[in-house]
Amino acid sequence: MKNAFYLLLIICFALACKAPKAKTAPPADEKLEALKANDTVVIANDKLEYEIIIIEPGFNFWLASRARQRGYYSQFFMESRNRIMVIEWNQRVLNPSQYNPSLYEMQINYQQNIDYGYEVNYVLYNYFIYFQLTYNQRLGPFKPRI
Repeated sequence: MKNAFYLLLIICFALACKAPKAKTAPPADEKLEALKANDTVVIANDKLEYEIIIIEPGFNFWLASRARQRGYYSQFFMESRNRIMVIEWNQRVLNPSQYNPSLYEMQINYQQNIDYGYEVNYVLYNYFIYFQLTYNQRLGPFKPRI
């Protein structure tokens, strides 16, 4: 009985000391914070049956907060840059003794003669920019920029 009383006293004290949580972030910031928790981006082109799956901590947040908005770059521009960066990426995957195999784990199957659509190219292009800036890598002759 005495233990139950002390337990009840501790619970009451803990509840009395618990301060109400103040809401510090406006709703727009809450959406961005929620993106931090979701580390998987899946973009699918249902018409062509292609998809891109990116599992990278922080990329979803970066895409929503720092990347250029959709429509800023043309599909042609992103396709031409993606081709160059995919070739370099795949060469690094095949050469694990020279490049960090934990950064370059899998090859990217990106073919020049296929129209993947704007959204797939947009996400892939921005992932390459994010990757280069985050890991201080260079995947081609162009300096990564936002």
